[in-house]
Amino acid sequence: MNKKQAYTYTVLRYVHDVVSGESLNVGVVLHTPAARFLRGRTRKTIRRLKQVFPDLDRNAFVRSMKAVDRGLTALAQQPNSLFEKQTDARGHALKVLPSDDSSLQWSPAGAGLTDDPEKTLDRLYERHVVRYDLTSVRRRTDEDVWRPVQDKLAERGIDVPFQPKAVVGTQDSIVFEKAWQNGHWHAYEPVSLDLADADGIKDKARRWRGHLAAVAEGTPEEIHLHFLLGRPQNTSLLDAYKTAKAIMEHAHFATEVVDENEIDNLIESIETEYHTQ
Repeated sequence: MNKKQAYTYTVLRYVHDVVSGESLNVGVVLHTPAARFLRGRTRKTIRRLKQVFPDLDRNAFVRSMKAVDRGLTALAQQPNSLFEKQTDARGHALKVLPSDDSSLQWSPAGAGLTDDPEKTLDRLYERHVVRYDLTSVRRRTDEDVWRPVQDKLAERGIDVPFQPKAVVGTQDSIVFEKAWQNGHWHAYEPVSLDLADADGIKDKARRWRGHLAAVAEGTPEEIHLHFLLGRPQNTSLLDAYKTAKAIMEHAHFATEVVDENEIDNLIESIETEYHTQ
């Protein structure tokens, strides 16, 4: 095919959380009316998605991709679809997956010229979908959040005798791994809120608060609990982080909830307690 022909395309996006708007591209549809070409490519692996959204429902996502593939194939077999110049790629894609509040959304249509629609589809898929597989987002763990505290304590020669401390209530129990006693028990809990979506961040805070409420019922223990919170790397999730912080500030035993940017204040309070034992 030597003569370049007009095409339109649309990108399929997986929006994990509509509030934060965090999304990843998972497919492309291309339409070239003059070449009778209407075809799409969707993601067949979800490793990248699971790295970014650990709580992704694998089975539901795979079923959705298969349904889109089937719909596009069926649409391409309808002769009228291949010749409709007045309908762009997004218009066709919406026949397969209508616009609603679901996690799969079509982008506005883009356009260009091609002398080989198949190769152009491959190129668009590589550019909009696959290339993001090369970048892996590593979420920080609770231990990652705690490591700077360890390092700073070591630099100052503060050898706090941390040890596990079990607290048992009527209905539930918990073990604080980083605890020590100085007249009363101090416990330090690093909590990474460097998660993929707003719901995950708030749910982790709620789980902590609920667990501590269950443990507090019926226990005679007096624990001064200090939370150290790790921020999300995605700045669009800072509102969810602030909500989670507020949730944890009202948890049972919570004496202090410290942002990782305030780590020096936490070190100073530990040092003060350590030297007054």
